[in-house]
Amino acid sequence: MNDSEAKRAALIVAVSGSFVTPFMASSVNVALPSIGTEFRMDAVLLSWIATSYLLAAAAFLVPLGRLADIHGRKKVYTLGMALFAVASLLCAIAASAGMLIFFRVLQGVGAAMMFGTGMAILTSVFPLEERGKVLGITVAAVYVGLSVGPFIGGVVTEHFSWRGVFLINVPIGLATIGLVFWKLKGEWAEAKGEEFDLAGSIIYGTALTVLMYGLSVVPSLTGVVLVGIGVLGAAVFVKWENRQQSPVFNLSLFRQNRVFAFSGLAALLHYSATFAVTFLLSIYLQQVKGISPRSAGLILVTQPAVMAIFSPLAGWISDRTEPRIVASAGMGLTTIGLIALTSLTQDSSLGFMIGSLVVLGFGFAFFSSPNMNAIMSSVEKRFYGVASGSVGTMRLLGQVISMGVATVIFALFMGRVQITPEYRPILVKSLNWAFAVSAVFCGVGIFASLARGRLRNSSNTDLPDGRSLEAED
Repeated sequence: MNDSEAKRAALIVAVSGSFVTPFMASSVNVALPSIGTEFRMDAVLLSWIATSYLLAAAAFLVPLGRLADIHGRKKVYTLGMALFAVASLLCAIAASAGMLIFFRVLQGVGAAMMFGTGMAILTSVFPLEERGKVLGITVAAVYVGLSVGPFIGGVVTEHFSWRGVFLINVPIGLATIGLVFWKLKGEWAEAKGEEFDLAGSIIYGTALTVLMYGLSVVPSLTGVVLVGIGVLGAAVFVKWENRQQSPVFNLSLFRQNRVFAFSGLAALLHYSATFAVTFLLSIYLQQVKGISPRSAGLILVTQPAVMAIFSPLAGWISDRTEPRIVASAGMGLTTIGLIALTSLTQDSSLGFMIGSLVVLGFGFAFFSSPNMNAIMSSVEKRFYGVASGSVGTMRLLGQVISMGVATVIFALFMGRVQITPEYRPILVKSLNWAFAVSAVFCGVGIFASLARGRLRNSSNTDLPDGRSLEAED
């Protein structure tokens, strides 16, 4: 296989893996009201269908990314896709809310194995000057999955059952595994022979899980206590890692690499602001506006469709100019879209909602791929898996914070009640507050994005591939 064929194969595999997990997430969001009705789940418990998946994925992302750096990214990626497919089948046959949440945890572990390796494989194959473009294509695949997910999920839920939404992922997963064995030649393990920090991985996963779970149940006393324990666990993890010769997470990436540190922070704030949008609007469209799951899916497709169309362009632009400028402009557009949604009422037109989703779509497109380009271009090859895993962790932690904010606001305004017509005014008020908090997160994120500094030198030429990059003041 020549160099061109190797690049094409890696891109196809990365695109396939990047499609399946967001497709799962977006299609399930539309099915949540039906799941809640069948299992008689209130709004707070219903949010755990999404949160359980995110918790598991975040806890395993960095350790599995490190394992991939040591033992091979293709191997870990393939096993992750297999686990994801099996877990999807188990979700489809779940007999209770508890079973479904448990199987979603298994899905999260499988997704972590893919998240921590897919982008790393792509970055291993493509040189720095081509990276923004292909990362843009891969991010576009994410948004294609998000785009078709609500529509397909809505159609399947309306005409068959929410269980069919999970079954769709089984053939997709099997096809991707076949593609890996057929097309993807080679095994990338730049850290081969280095030790795996098992104790550090356990401390990391436990501390992060406790912290994220605590955030999801704040403002209860249990939530506050768990957040404190999680922060303490994080401090223990930092102290442990600083003593290791082969740490699971090289913390010098944050201390010595300004581009990496602030790009990760920007990702955390952006996803903290935006992940719950689809969840919130899906409930609004079906419970307040009274439209069908299929129609809700068609409306919600607006945002990811815009993302899919413009992400490759944003990645291409970030190859030729400073990623921080493109990403910061994108985050600014996202903030504008969230501010618009704070004025949502029971009588808001669908045109207003679609317009807001278009603005959010542009914001996402011009933030995500340039930000990912900055992160993956700022570290040495032997840290690609850890870098990919860490940005995935920032994304997932942000998603949990986003769902946590939504859950807390529901708990404060509505309590643990099923959403019925008499609660519609309170529901809309809850949505307004959720979008307001999200807009604040995103506004702060603009400054974090700008603070990362320059990735390229003053003559706007790329620094050599494989070097650990630090921002210039």
